[in-house]
Amino acid sequence: MANAYQNYHQGKLDFMDSRTRENLMRAFAGESQARNRYTMAASAARKEKLEVVARVFEFTADQERAHAKVFYDLLLPSAGRNISVDGCYPIDLSDRTADLLKAARHNEYQEFEHDYAEFAQIAHEEGFDLIGGQFELIAQIERTHGDRFGLFADRLEQGTLFAEKGETLWMCLNCGEIVKSSIAPQACPVCRHNQGYYVRLDMAPFTGEGGAS
Repeated sequence: MANAYQNYHQGKLDFMDSRTRENLMRAFAGESQARNRYTMAASAARKEKLEVVARVFEFTADQERAHAKVFYDLLLPSAGRNISVDGCYPIDLSDRTADLLKAARHNEYQEFEHDYAEFAQIAHEEGFDLIGGQFELIAQIERTHGDRFGLFADRLEQGTLFAEKGETLWMCLNCGEIVKSSIAPQACPVCRHNQGYYVRLDMAPFTGEGGAS
């Protein structure tokens, strides 16, 4: 691992004295907290029988874990030491899944538009261009997270998460049953799981365009 990350730490100044080192720690802390927030949000969604939203939170939480590992691995030169940083992190507590989705959207866009953009700029200024590039790449991923949370938040609040104006295809996330209807079934005809397990087929995991008709 040391050889794999050696080039990342060649900058205009000593990495150990850099702001980039501190920003990596802030990013690691932020990603770790996001993972936990989304895991807890998934539990809240299940209380409202919104399994599909719970899985969106868990799917995103696992990607946040991957981001945290990237940032943590880049702190290799600091192995065995402590890093003291200040930070500002959100407290997103609500009994409403829609509120949790909107808060998650806001936080993801905050990372994309502000936090990681600033961290990337500082890294480039300090000569750690490869680290700056990692911040930029992950920032773009956070934008997709915000888009995804926003999509589900809007549909939930507009009453279109399980309903469409015209007929569409719905997939049960438990057994894979596909139903063509304007409204997702109250219960899956195959496995009897509730409506909260349904997702539009074109929004289902690993489903390509035109996968079913």
